[in-house]
Amino acid sequence: MRRLAAVLLVFTLAACGSGDTPVSEPESQAMPPPTPVPHEGRSLACGSTDVKLPAMSKGLIRAGSFARLGSLTRQLEVKGLIWRKNDEELYVGVVCGVRSVEQFVTLVARSTLTAYKGRPALRWTTRTGLRNFMWLERPGTAVYLAATPGLAAQIKQIAAGVTLKPAP
Repeated sequence: MRRLAAVLLVFTLAACGSGDTPVSEPESQAMPPPTPVPHEGRSLACGSTDVKLPAMSKGLIRAGSFARLGSLTRQLEVKGLIWRKNDEELYVGVVCGVRSVEQFVTLVARSTLTAYKGRPALRWTTRTGLRNFMWLERPGTAVYLAATPGLAAQIKQIAAGVTLKPAP
């Protein structure tokens, strides 16, 4: 049964394609690639893996941090930062401890399975309208991005700027 589930998962991920856009959009509305952000970003860590975040856009103000995601089906370590512009919010974080693709795809109920840069990814919108996107960067580390509707367009640019920080 486990082998069958793994085979179905591989076919599902293959069917998703390896597109590099976290939020699907009609072909006629394809957006130009995001422009690099000139100032320094921050890093978040899962164990020995440092995830380097791009700098946030001008106008966003650091508004705190978070250590929990209500959408997760199991308790995992979460580290995240919140930015705000007027009444809109943007969340950027890491979810630590997801060791396999099989664990990852069951992490959020009622999410849509997709792929980002060839890696499994999940998209979902909460009842309050928060748009969420998360991909498994590597075993043990998932990158999480979310935004209220007014900042949702920023998710694509931030995702494109996320990198793993080289070990010292």
